[in-house]
Amino acid sequence: MSEWLVLTLAMGAACLVVLIVAVVRHHAAPADEDPSETPDVIEYITMMIGVVYAIVLGLAIAGVWEARSVAQDHVQAEAQALHEIDERVRVYPAGVRDRIRGDIDAYVGHVVSTEWKSMTAKGEMTERGDELLDAVRRDVTDYEPANDFEAQAYQPLLDQMAAADAARNSRGDSTGETMPGVVWFGLIAGAVVTVGMVFALQIRRTARELILAGLFSALIAFLLFLVWDFDSPYGRGLTASAEPFMTLFPDTRP
Repeated sequence: MSEWLVLTLAMGAACLVVLIVAVVRHHAAPADEDPSETPDVIEYITMMIGVVYAIVLGLAIAGVWEARSVAQDHVQAEAQALHEIDERVRVYPAGVRDRIRGDIDAYVGHVVSTEWKSMTAKGEMTERGDELLDAVRRDVTDYEPANDFEAQAYQPLLDQMAAADAARNSRGDSTGETMPGVVWFGLIAGAVVTVGMVFALQIRRTARELILAGLFSALIAFLLFLVWDFDSPYGRGLTASAEPFMTLFPDTRP
């Protein structure tokens, strides 16, 4: 299902529920009910609940957006480390240099064409990706420098290999949803309470009040959608992309 369709349905459902509840409540209300006599304490509580929920919702959006940005940083760090290895091995003999570069291209090609789909659909890395990166690591670590010039390049290559491995592990840790279930429970329960307090103010069935109540509920639905959309850094919405790999290794574009 398209994410835009999910958003449209969520906002439409929120508005519809508010309108239905308002109409039902209007018909069930006593004939002598006076909405203007709403106690001041209810208005104060409604205001405080709205403020607190807005803060919590804002923190949730900021948190999932930060997780998405960090996930993209992991991809950039991994691609950059592999690119450094690819460039620095030029001081090695042709046979060793070509083997290392070939294994790097194989790994990057697998990440871009296969592993990224697994991360998006299943929220997990692939064993084949681990094997291909291990092959690159063996190529780098098992070579014995033949002279001082190669020896000077050996340690920086090991450092870049360690950086690529660490970035891959971090990328794996960032795969999947980042928001705990208890936080989602709090966000949804808070939305229900916040919208419910609107009816505690005894809104009437005037066009102005119904439109405002519907827009308010649709706004909350939209903000909850943003949290859900950003919650999976590699799986939904404005996801972290494999573009750093394809930029630094253009031959691996699918």
